[in-house]
Amino acid sequence: MPTDGGIIAATMLYHLSLLLERSWGPFRLFRSHALLLAAGTMLAAFVVLLLLPKLWRFAPRDHGKAILGKDGMTSAGKPTGTGLWVTLLVLPIILLVMPLSVPVLGMIFCLYVAMAFGYLDDRAVEPWGQLKKGVLDVAVCLGVAFFVWMALGGQVWVPFFKGEWTLPWWAYIPSMGFVLFVTMNATNCSDGVDGLAGSLTVISLVALAVFLYVVIGYRPMADYLLVPHNYMAVRWAILLMTVAGGFAGYLWWNAEPSKVLMGDAGSRFLGLLLGAGVLVTGNPFLVLAFAPVVLVNGGGGLVKLLLLRFFKKCGMDVRPPSILEPEEAERRNVLVKIVQSVRFPLHDHCKKVLKWSNAQVLMRFMLLQAFLMPLIFVLFVKIR
Repeated sequence: MPTDGGIIAATMLYHLSLLLERSWGPFRLFRSHALLLAAGTMLAAFVVLLLLPKLWRFAPRDHGKAILGKDGMTSAGKPTGTGLWVTLLVLPIILLVMPLSVPVLGMIFCLYVAMAFGYLDDRAVEPWGQLKKGVLDVAVCLGVAFFVWMALGGQVWVPFFKGEWTLPWWAYIPSMGFVLFVTMNATNCSDGVDGLAGSLTVISLVALAVFLYVVIGYRPMADYLLVPHNYMAVRWAILLMTVAGGFAGYLWWNAEPSKVLMGDAGSRFLGLLLGAGVLVTGNPFLVLAFAPVVLVNGGGGLVKLLLLRFFKKCGMDVRPPSILEPEEAERRNVLVKIVQSVRFPLHDHCKKVLKWSNAQVLMRFMLLQAFLMPLIFVLFVKIR
């Protein structure tokens, strides 16, 4: 049975309730997980909504992306990297309502390290190189995987099979670190349309929190669905909902036309937390259910790159069609044509090829996620 590290520290509100209960009994509600979840969510949303406009004047300014033409320069001059302020505003609320333990504190530390790396990249005159960012990403992902392993003891379950398995640390940490690396970078790559990455991730965090609270953390429902029960899951749900509330406050100002951008500081934090929430369920494959559009939109580019490299090793011509003569482009393998016909991130393809507006991309991607999530969830959880 997972014990969340075996060392549990009560929340600040929990200790306060023990003192106040002596004067008025209802103060014991501060020890209710449901109340802590609701309080954390609403408090984080209002604090960020009210205070973020006062703080973003201290944020660096976005330089735009000239390589994308006029569309890429619409963000130029806007405050960016404000994921720093959102996460810092949310932190004291997390400490106020979240039941803490060694694994939780360790994971929170890694989340803020990832946020700090993203913020420094946002501030840099010259963006960090892929190698530098990749090494730092791997480090924080392995750190989060380690602390989730401490909490769960390496227990996992998979779709379509009953029962669960316990993985040794040397297998669990690298494999789960890979899942975290994918979700963090897919979320980061999705941050190219106002409100897109934040909206999709907040939807995922809310759905994950409900699953942790109502299914994983509630034994009758867990037994009915044949999934492992973990009574600590409700405490992780508080963390996810509090962060979701904070970023909902940010999205109020990020709605198109946006006044502020969260930058890598926010997208890396959100992507890493999304992956961590999936790992806490015990089933890493649920990332496909809770973040299908994020993975396809942001992670599809990696699949495209791997496919083109494979085709090249097979002797196919994978040069971009823009540098080929019309006759050469026509003679290319049909598989290469199909792969190269789609741009990634996928939202870029929708804007450039399908001529969707930013508002259409946001609404249609959110609709796709809203319909795909329950469908894939039923396939992965109910059919066991």
